Amino acid sequence: MTEEYDATREGLEFIRSIDEFCGFNRRWLVKREGEATDPRYGWVPTRRPLEKYIEYGVINLDKPPGPTSHEVVAWVKRMFNVPRAGHGGTLEPPGC
Repeated sequence: MTEEYDATREGLEFIRSIDEFCGFNRRWLVKREGEATDPRYGWVPTRRPLEKYIEYGVINLDKPPGPTSHEVVAWVKRMFNVPRAGHGGTLEPPGC
């Protein structure tokens, strides 16, 4: 992170925006108001660099019938130029 910003405040704003989008109205407890979050411990999602999403990311994939799970993993590796990728569970659509 190159610039200084209030990660705690921005993180809470992000969480509240997700709640609003989902129609929730939760009260969030902030234990230490005004205390900065150390930027070495992560990113507010809206500020996370694309490279970090690719490095640590998860893709929620709705695989169509046809290609095998192994083929789709190979495509993802080529598309994102990553040495490792895999899948958890089945990628087969319902009814197959």
